Amino acid sequence: MASLLYRLGRLAFRRRWYVTLLWVAVLAALGFASAKAPEAPNSTFSAPGIEAQRAFDLMEQRFPGATADGATARMVFVAPAGQKVTSSANRAAIDKAVAQAADGQQVASAVGPFQAQAVSKDGSTAYATVTYTVAADDLTDAAKATLRDAAGSARDAGLTVEMGGTALATTPGAGGAGEVIGILVAAVVLLITFGSMAAAGLPLLTAVLGVGISMTAITALASAFGLSSTTGTLATMLGLACGIDYALFVVSRYREERANGHEAETAAGLAVGTAGSAVVFAGLTVVIALAGLSVVGIPMLTKMGLCAAGAVVVAVLVCLTMVPALVGFWPRAVLSRRYRLTGRRVQGVLGNRGSRWAEFVQRHPFPVRFTAMVTLIVLAIPVLSLQLGMPGDEAKSTATTERRAYDDLAEGFGPGFNGPLTVVVDARGADDPKAAVATVEKKVGATPGVVSVSAPRFNQAGDTAVFSAVPQWAPTDKKTEDLVHTIRDERDATVAGTGATFEVTGTTALNIDVAQKVQQALIPYLIVVVGLAIVLLLMVFRSIFIPLKAAMGFLLSVLAALGCVVAVFQWGWGASLIGVETTGPIMSMMPIFLVGIVFGLAMDYEVFLVSRIREAYVHGQGAGESITTGFRYSARVVAAAAAIMIAVFAGFVTADESMIKMIGFGLAIAVLFDAFVVRMAFVPGVLALLGDKVAWLPKWLDRILPHLDVEGEALSRAHPAPTPAPQPGDGQQDRETPVGVP
Repeated sequence: MASLLYRLGRLAFRRRWYVTLLWVAVLAALGFASAKAPEAPNSTFSAPGIEAQRAFDLMEQRFPGATADGATARMVFVAPAGQKVTSSANRAAIDKAVAQAADGQQVASAVGPFQAQAVSKDGSTAYATVTYTVAADDLTDAAKATLRDAAGSARDAGLTVEMGGTALATTPGAGGAGEVIGILVAAVVLLITFGSMAAAGLPLLTAVLGVGISMTAITALASAFGLSSTTGTLATMLGLACGIDYALFVVSRYREERANGHEAETAAGLAVGTAGSAVVFAGLTVVIALAGLSVVGIPMLTKMGLCAAGAVVVAVLVCLTMVPALVGFWPRAVLSRRYRLTGRRVQGVLGNRGSRWAEFVQRHPFPVRFTAMVTLIVLAIPVLSLQLGMPGDEAKSTATTERRAYDDLAEGFGPGFNGPLTVVVDARGADDPKAAVATVEKKVGATPGVVSVSAPRFNQAGDTAVFSAVPQWAPTDKKTEDLVHTIRDERDATVAGTGATFEVTGTTALNIDVAQKVQQALIPYLIVVVGLAIVLLLMVFRSIFIPLKAAMGFLLSVLAALGCVVAVFQWGWGASLIGVETTGPIMSMMPIFLVGIVFGLAMDYEVFLVSRIREAYVHGQGAGESITTGFRYSARVVAAAAAIMIAVFAGFVTADESMIKMIGFGLAIAVLFDAFVVRMAFVPGVLALLGDKVAWLPKWLDRILPHLDVEGEALSRAHPAPTPAPQPGDGQQDRETPVGVP
């Protein structure tokens, strides 16, 4: 592997014009294809195998067109204090607003509160429903303006009017100014790490190139494979993250080889052959984690995982070819300013903060490891209270009209009004469908916790009916989840003797079922991903203990990060510090996303750090000396890569959307724990305690496993570092300062 990549690195260095033009041509071709490709379909969500999805599919079959995805708007009217919406003046203002909304473009229907009896019992609140013929993304500005003007006319009459639904809902920016700041911080970290504008800019440039290729490919294939506009979100995030990290590792190794006296082409080949080998296997672990998302059984999640896996493959290929090609254009520009001015090379054994920290850990391996483990275990305790769900308008800022509409409806109609359950009754097998539906409606309505049920609505054939059941509690309340399970558990008794059956769906039930499906899939997903990664790391490091230690450290960091997410977003600890106004369940997809993304980044750091340690060990150094050497050359780069990811992910915490805050916070703190607690403390602590035993591998297993030479042992023998001639002014200070590393 190392020899093959060495030749690839030298070839890319020599044929830099061809390599560069090839990647530019690929980007241009995909850009042209994406521009000519049919538009991506609207985002759709399905979760096969759950009751809520089966009920929804039955509704689509028996009520053609009833589940169309046209945009909707709910106009919520609240009368001034001491008044009622049913007063003549307020009623006239509401009717006028509804009529004005009905005259807007693309409107299918507008049903007023007095027509639909949508008035609260105390008369303080009412709502109207406006349905459009097109999806929210296809609404014209004129249609939206008419709706806003209609609401404004009612406000002018003294009413409070808020808007819910999808028609005016906006998709908030991912991270706003914070995301821009995060990218700027990443650039500053690269500049500090390398001390060179060229070296700092090269990882950013190649990462952007890789993301550009991946996203244009996804856009070009969107129509053919049913990829929605949101499918590439994870691909963009991981393509950028891995692209920067991988290029950072290779550029750092190139500078090290140049500082060791190798000429530019050889150094580029050695960098790709050694650090590039670590990149290949780190990328494979990421691909495993992302492809493993198919275990959950949610098509959208599977597509997102596979697209992101493709983006990581592109990032690896760009790193192995484009990085040495660009280095070939400016072989000295990526070196530190001091090296370019003096040409001094590394002599003797270097000492820096990484090596000093490794020596400290080796002197106190047990306290360091114990402290790291206990810290992460304590932080993981809140995971025991993890409640999954899908936050809705209640999780938005009170500055949004959607959140205010949600609160007004909850106050006027009860907390469960915002999350009604939809009961679909299949009465095809009943002798008297109407009587069967009436029996189901009566018994469901009598279930403790059900506030009210609506009149059933039959399909044209008269064999299927739908009615709503309003819970007593809010959609995200644990009692609502228990109510859904109670209604389903009592199904046999409810339909006994009717010949009919029913299923429960609706947004609330769908969120409950998806959360349960994800929670059940989380353990199998971890087993598949971690198991395959252990096998891969076993081949890379030829050790039993290193893969097991890597898996344990990863699980500790992920559980600790999830614990912090629960403490902040579910319990509310310190939530106000990051602008979280409402606590509630953790987004159902959050644990899966966290595991997949953090696993990929964690294995990056693990492979790059430990492969450098093992490289020193394979080349004849003792166990303790190998740890020191590995940290001397890798700790700073791993810390810089982690700091970049933390800065980028932390930028999402400034977003207005609670779910985006949650993802940004979870990823940032998970990388913090994994890079600085697990890789920098737990890993060297375990390696120091094991000593030479860390390389133990049963002989029978050693014979079976292929020899991959990730450490570049063959390259070291073929290309030993030149012995530099003494240079004037060389002294102890020069010998202890890594030239080529600022």
